Amino acid sequence: MQRLQDRVAVITGAASGIGLATAHRFAQEGARVVCADVDEAAGTKAAAEVEGLFVRADVTVEDDVVRMYQAAFDAYGSVDIAFNNAGISPPEDDSILETGLDAWRRVQEVNLTSVYLCCKHVLPYMRRQGRGSIINTASFVAVLGSATSQISYTASKGGVLAMSRELGVQFAREGIRVNALCPGPVNTPLLRELFAKDPERAQRRLVHVPGGRFAEPWEIAAAVAFLASDDASFVNAAEFMVDGGISGAYVTPL
Repeated sequence: MQRLQDRVAVITGAASGIGLATAHRFAQEGARVVCADVDEAAGTKAAAEVEGLFVRADVTVEDDVVRMYQAAFDAYGSVDIAFNNAGISPPEDDSILETGLDAWRRVQEVNLTSVYLCCKHVLPYMRRQGRGSIINTASFVAVLGSATSQISYTASKGGVLAMSRELGVQFAREGIRVNALCPGPVNTPLLRELFAKDPERAQRRLVHVPGGRFAEPWEIAAAVAFLASDDASFVNAAEFMVDGGISGAYVTPL
């Protein structure tokens, strides 16, 4: 399919996991891809793989975000899709009884404030064009209590969901759609690291997935490509669940 032919897509957190898989999917569908990440080596490699542009950007820094979109526009002449995907889930973010203020603030900055900054600074490009699709990575924990608490992560993703909804409503009549992608657990380097460090905690997540497995990054990328495309032209201000049935399960198999 070539649903994104000649559209310009900016992906944050593009060097690995869902971001990298989405960069490949967007390129396969004809988009010109801008890969943004703090990891210069991996980000440069990702951009080369999709014949795109790499921009080193710390999305918690407003000047970096401004420069990121300007670089995309200067290179390709528009910004049609923004996949605001960068995020962290550090081990020090745990129960509210254990999580310190520094850990709380760090997760909020990367997971929520960065989405605020990315939306704020891409919207002027899309408003001038009269079109655009913004996809913000939230999580299934934005709508369900997590089996393994990560209090700041959960709160940040709830904020992403609420902000996406409001922006989708606010800018709908200007041809801009804003949706929150809510993945279940995904087989990414972050999750594999968790399995290695704490198999019991990882298993606590897996038992809640009716299918008995985690998502693969390409499966989430397929959902992002749909939201970015005209096939989703009437999907707006939505919580788009791609969770393998977690949110629909009353009990799960042992």
